[in-house]
Amino acid sequence: MNTQHFDVLIVGAGLSGIGAAVHLQRQCPDHSFVILEGRDRMGGTWDLFKYPGIRSDSDMFTLGYSFKPWKDKKTIADGSTILSYIKETAAENDVTQHIRYQHKVVSNEWCSKEARWTVTVQNGATGKDVQFKCKFLMMCSGYYSYDAGYLPDFKGMPDYQGKVVHPQQWDTQLDYSGKNVVVIGSGATAVTLVPAMTDKAKHVVMLQRSPSYVASRPMCDPFAAKARKWLPEKLAYHVIRAKNISIQMLFYRISKKDPKRARGMLIGLLKRELPAGYDVRTHFNPKYNPWDQRVCAVPDNDLFKAITDGKASVVTDHIEHFTADGIQLKSGQHLKADIVVTATGLNLLAFGGSTLKVDGQEVQLSDKVSYKGMMISDVPNMVTIMGYTNSSWTLKSDLVSGYTCRMLKHMKRKGLDKVVPKVQGSDAHVEPIIDFKSGYVLRALDKFPKQGDKAPWKLHQNYLLDSIALKFGSVNDGVVEYSKALSKAA
Repeated sequence: MNTQHFDVLIVGAGLSGIGAAVHLQRQCPDHSFVILEGRDRMGGTWDLFKYPGIRSDSDMFTLGYSFKPWKDKKTIADGSTILSYIKETAAENDVTQHIRYQHKVVSNEWCSKEARWTVTVQNGATGKDVQFKCKFLMMCSGYYSYDAGYLPDFKGMPDYQGKVVHPQQWDTQLDYSGKNVVVIGSGATAVTLVPAMTDKAKHVVMLQRSPSYVASRPMCDPFAAKARKWLPEKLAYHVIRAKNISIQMLFYRISKKDPKRARGMLIGLLKRELPAGYDVRTHFNPKYNPWDQRVCAVPDNDLFKAITDGKASVVTDHIEHFTADGIQLKSGQHLKADIVVTATGLNLLAFGGSTLKVDGQEVQLSDKVSYKGMMISDVPNMVTIMGYTNSSWTLKSDLVSGYTCRMLKHMKRKGLDKVVPKVQGSDAHVEPIIDFKSGYVLRALDKFPKQGDKAPWKLHQNYLLDSIALKFGSVNDGVVEYSKALSKAA
């Protein structure tokens, strides 16, 4: 089998992968690299999802890259605009030529003797397997399965005569004009879909088993408009970005320190936007505290306007079973539906489903601990990019990519081939890697590494602390071990 060699191999040509490639080109121009993308297009999430209203759930001044100012007026951007931004970034930085499409990674095997990863890839164009070898592996494939979303086993679903569609496999030819639509779910996807579908649908119901926190956000930021008017473009971008990061961190801190106050703030804002007498307690007052699950963004009150205008409604109940023409609820209510949208979540998946071996031994991720939210204990020369749960994904991916470049330069300068995090006895206390109570997280925690209770094994979910650690902290902190390849050492 023909094997190709690179210094760095990046898995995934989405938001993280393209960003990682740009950081690598700018900071380590002497390192060769390739990007392997299993699909036939770049963009990841922003190319995959096609459902009505698809947009960011974070402001684009923090979801955008640190090195490329977001120029669009909209703070909350639609999916196609974000995809264009990713493609433009790749083109401007000559990254596109490094992407191999329809290259799905099947397995990753580390050899300590060679200090190399051997990555086996299925070429979708030829149907044959090919191999790559690299010194360093960057996993930018996200955390969920691209093949299918999560669908509960609803009783009686085969009896339903209408159309059922999951947002992850949206049929772009689906005509919902004049139809009664039921969207099952209460997360960011459901909150996006419901107002977006009211443009054509007769009526849209958001059917939720339990409510989520939602908060209105301006589609266009007035502060951003003023900053752009009076400041140079790059300076304005960083000022707006710093302001938004500060607000995100402040509210998250309030939510954790004083959840009762945070709940009151969110519910108070909701009461102003919804019709007088609306049952906020039933439909928008979760049992959990703010940021135990992600707070959903509602740009320019679109969901609340749809409810006020009677184009949409929220029903909080449990599904008893599907019927031929709708859904029977446990309360006795029956919802008629021509179309049912199952916005019921994702299936979490590490490394795109590829296997991981170190010196012939398969790595059991649940037995490992995450180092600085970017490496895995006892797994050499591999970085996994995972964004924040309480803020914009790209804030963390930018930091991790920058830190990775610092490690690569350190290794090259010292003539080293291997870096691996090692857990000491005093660091043994572990807990779930994601402190979230969302169903899609709880279903898959046993398939991911753990985190520790103190640095550098603790995930702070705090951009300021991570900035200090990853921008300025030593890449040789005594927790990671550097060495030469065994073949050289011998």
